[in-house]
Amino acid sequence: MLVTSSALADRTDAPLAELWRVRLPWNCGPELVLAALADEPYLCCLSGVWAGGGTIIAADPLRVAEAGADPFALLDELPSVSADPAESFGAVGGGWFGWLGYRLAARVERVPLVDKRPVPLPDFHLAYYDHVLHQDAYGFWWFEALATAERSAELEERLEYLRRRVADQRFAGAPADRQGPTPLRLRAEVAEHHLRAVAECRERIAAGEIFQANICQRLDGEYEGSATELLRSALIGGRVPQYTAAFDTPRGGIVSLSPELFLRRQGRQVRSGPIKGTVHRPNDPERAVLSLQQLQSSAKDAAEHVMIVDLMRNDLGRVCEYGSVSAPRRPTAEAHPGLWHLVTTVEGRLRREVGNAELLKAAFPPGSVTGAPKVQALKVIAELEPTGREVYTGAIGYASPLAGLELNVAIRTLELSDGKLWLGVGGGIVADSDPQAELEETLVKARPVAAAIGTTVVSE
Repeated sequence: MLVTSSALADRTDAPLAELWRVRLPWNCGPELVLAALADEPYLCCLSGVWAGGGTIIAADPLRVAEAGADPFALLDELPSVSADPAESFGAVGGGWFGWLGYRLAARVERVPLVDKRPVPLPDFHLAYYDHVLHQDAYGFWWFEALATAERSAELEERLEYLRRRVADQRFAGAPADRQGPTPLRLRAEVAEHHLRAVAECRERIAAGEIFQANICQRLDGEYEGSATELLRSALIGGRVPQYTAAFDTPRGGIVSLSPELFLRRQGRQVRSGPIKGTVHRPNDPERAVLSLQQLQSSAKDAAEHVMIVDLMRNDLGRVCEYGSVSAPRRPTAEAHPGLWHLVTTVEGRLRREVGNAELLKAAFPPGSVTGAPKVQALKVIAELEPTGREVYTGAIGYASPLAGLELNVAIRTLELSDGKLWLGVGGGIVADSDPQAELEETLVKARPVAAAIGTTVVSE
């Protein structure tokens, strides 16, 4: 039978593929598989809770989207898949993997962007893979493919090749260590600019221009390796948040240690998990409880959170059936490396004709990293931030005909190109935000990311 998550499944011109799923006798972690495939083109890895939990690794795509393509429309260009429902349960098979950078906001709304870009990355990167290596939530490894008649022989060869590469790596031992990244530096002039930007944002809120805006700054470092090498460090250290991802491309790479779900679409069901409200979570259990109580009793964090949840409800309401969008009245406090977060799950049922492209255009960029009202907040961000955002605060993930659409919010995301490494950090500014406290919150968010890749955060 046909299995597909696309709203365009009834198209007669959609290509047809067959799911291949082969169990692999591996008992290794994803870091070894990444090391085995380190020289493969367009290597990527998603680890955490993606597709129900586990790790997805892909390389050597069939197609890489050109810069002039419509990245939203591409996410609807998926094959129909012939598979037994029992066999396809939990499978990914393949699909489009990559990032949608923040600058795509200008393709959705008429908003300005900051022209100053110290190290530009592509506005988006999407590659179509017809096969993946998938470690499921139980730790079992699978070779999964969306096979067509034309690719059958090549996929058979590819499976044997991957088996040999991983076997060779297991006997080769650990790869030689590369020089790690330098500390992530917050320069004094950047910090001063952030303090002024927060203060001006408060003035704009007081004047009634906006209710909230997410104002960010940038920490800079240096690193000569690849994104997937950095991810291996985080995997070995066990510091993997829910929506971790890494992508290597010829023009640069990213390592996202994001805790936040932007969109998960399976069939017509869609879900988002906006985060707003953050405090440091000490290692000491008693102090951790006190910090949690501080977060739960904070009027400022509650105000931030409720506005963004309402914004997300409104965004999904644009493409969902009337009355189907819902969210609990109270947020959940979630523990993440070094942090407590307030999280709310917003759910809805998409109208029958809505595809991935229409869903993305209704909700992009994520409300939790922009503000409310969203369009005006985007304009304020362009006026107050000194450098343009690249991938940061966009979205990262995949669109699969089997696993559906799943994207994180690109926060806690390291970006690298030409030996440069940088990390965007920010927070939601509301009427009673304190500039110095907001500056410290950005560092609280940055420190666990730096620790995960074996470095630190320093203020100059």
